[in-house]
Formats: sequence, C-alpha cells, structure tokens
Amino acid sequence: MVAEMRPVAQADEQIARDAELLSSQLSAMRERLFPPSAKKALRAFTSGEAAKLIGVSDGYLRQLSLSGDGPQPETQANGRRSYTLETINALRAHLAGQHEAGGAKARQYLKWRDPQRGEHLQVIAVTNFKGGSGKTTTAAHLAQYLALEGYRTLGIDLDPQASFSALLGYQPELDLTGNDTLYGAIRYDDQRRPLKEIVRPTYFDGLSLVPGNLELQEFEHTTPRQLAEHGTAGDMPFFARLGAAVEEVAEDFDVVVIDCPPQLGFLTLGALCAATSVLVTVHPQMLDVASMSQFLFMTADLLSVVREAGASLNFDFLRYLVTRYEPHDGPQAQITGFLRAQFGERVLTNAMLKSTAVSDAGLTKQTLYEVGRENFSRGTYDRAMESLTAVNGEIEALLRAAWGRS
Repeated sequence: MVAEMRPVAQADEQIARDAELLSSQLSAMRERLFPPSAKKALRAFTSGEAAKLIGVSDGYLRQLSLSGDGPQPETQANGRRSYTLETINALRAHLAGQHEAGGAKARQYLKWRDPQRGEHLQVIAVTNFKGGSGKTTTAAHLAQYLALEGYRTLGIDLDPQASFSALLGYQPELDLTGNDTLYGAIRYDDQRRPLKEIVRPTYFDGLSLVPGNLELQEFEHTTPRQLAEHGTAGDMPFFARLGAAVEEVAEDFDVVVIDCPPQLGFLTLGALCAATSVLVTVHPQMLDVASMSQFLFMTADLLSVVREAGASLNFDFLRYLVTRYEPHDGPQAQITGFLRAQFGERVLTNAMLKSTAVSDAGLTKQTLYEVGRENFSRGTYDRAMESLTAVNGEIEALLRAAWGRS
C-alpha cells in the first residue's frame, strides 16, 4: 500500500501563519509587560539622577522642593523624591527662565539650538551595510540620551523591520494602519502627507518618532519606476525627498537620529543626503571590517552620482563607532587598533562595550536608560552605563562643536 500523502502547506501560507502567531505572542507579551494600556512608560528618576541630568546639586534640588519653587516632584511617604522626565524638563525651563534669555547660563539648562546663532538642525544618520553591528541599539540609545539631556529629538525609523520603532514602544503591525511611516511623506503620488502629520510622541518626554514598517519597501520599488519614467526631473529627485520632509519639522527639533536599513538602497541614500553627520557602526571582527570596506566603496560610488545630480554632501562629522567591543579579546583589540591606525580621529575614542545588561534589557524591548540599576549586578550595569554615556557624550560634544558651542 502507498501511504496517503499529507497535503503540504504552501510556503507563503506557512510563513504568513508563523508571522501571525509571532505577532499575537508579541502583543500578549507587551500587554503583560506594560499594563494596563499596553503602552510603554518611562520610570521615574531619583533626586540624584534628576540633579545630574539638570546639572545642579542634589542639595539645590532639595532646596527648590522644600521652598516650593518651580515644578515639584512626587514625594513618597518616606520623604524620598522622584522626578518624571516631564518634571525634569519643566525644571530646566524654569531655571533657564531665571537668567537672561539666550545667555550662557540659560543655555546651560535649556540646550535647545538657536537658529539665530546659526545653529542648524543636526541630522545624524546611523548606518552600516552589515546587520549585527549594533546599529539600531546605537540609534535608540543615542536618541534617548539626547532627549534625557534636554534636546528636542526626533527618531526616524527607515528600516522596514522596524526594530527601532519596537524599542520606542510601537509594534508596527498593530499600531500602524498605513501611510504613517516616512514613506507617506516622500512618496511620488497624490497620497503624500506632511511629515508633521506622521510624527508621533513617545513615552520619552522630548523624544518623538517617525515609525517604520514594511511599507517603507514601497520606496525601493517605486523609485526605479519613477527614474525610468521621469529621470531625476519631476517635482523633486529621490535623494532630496527625505531631506525636504525633515525640513518641514525642523523648527520643532534640535536633533534628528535616523536608523538606516542594513542595505544601500534608495532610503539609505536619501538619509545620507539629508544628513549633516554620519555614524557608521562596526563590530571589530575581520569579516565585518571587510564588509564595511565594500559598503564604503559602494557608498562613495553612489554618492558621487547623486552629488553630480545636485545633492549637497557636506557633513559636520563622519565617525566610526566600534560596537559590541570586548576589551579582553585580543583579536578585537587588534582590529580596533587597525581601524584607529587607518582612520585616526574619525574612529570615536570610546567604544560601546558588549554587555549582558544591554541584551537583557532588550529582552523586554527596553534600553539601558529605561531599566533601573537594581535589575542587574552593580558592576555589570555600571560598566555598561559608563561605556554608553561616554560614547553618547562624545557624539553630543561633536554636535555642539558643529553649532559652535564649547
């Protein structure tokens, strides 16, 4: 007898079922982790953390609280004070208001850029051709760091896989309905929308998001057709569309952080043309460095083409960031030294250490800035936070230098 053949599911149907199953489980996980609204919320900060963020002493912050001067923290039964990021930002504005507007002291508290001083919107593209370099983790932590420091920050997720959006509290297949990614603002047809309508708030006060999902791939499909039919003519060339969209919201922000897709397509080229600065993440392994070499060749060739077509490519800074670095790993140390020998100061002085604290926080779609120190061994948390703050502080110093600030 011939055994009865079982029907074989078509590949697309099986993959679709797996996608639906995974999405439903992720949704259930989110509801368990962030009840009751199933939305993320940022933890409150201790008085010591708040004082450090604002740039004052804990004693001075306590004095403000006792005198009732300015926005007030929540005070627990044991007398401990806790500050939300909204309260911290309100205190920054309150303290800045006690000094001459635009003066050095006021700007110490309120770090917003001043267009009248020629401080342009800083657009930082975080990119690499190879996945696994820590690109999205870097972009998310950088955007959150800048928001914590008081800069009005916009994150743009250009990766159709939308991991950046997930870290900032959005599950693309559930929270987005259509035409509400950056594609909605750069598409070629009459359904194009102003970017102001697409920007969404996040649970991080001062940090907004243009989320991503699979519809971003449409730009990669429609652009070749547009080029074939109209060339670079038409209302706007493809490489200028992202920059024009960002310019629509420039007055609302100080810094834009773009998480680019791990491929050199039209979206990435648009991001590089819109960028004022570029951060290239690299894992210090020989295969990753070899891959980055090819990425740089391809990027240079393509950017030369769009420059000849009229794009402006003057970056305030271009830096390479070593990620997932293990300082006691001999080969990694050698490769990092090799990169520094080739690129000099274009390799950031600080490297992002590989840490279980970062990966453990990622299990609950959180960053190191969101989880409390009590959730880890102190040594592990402190080493990771020290590394992270050093990297992001170095990038902040670069953007302040681009604005002409000390």
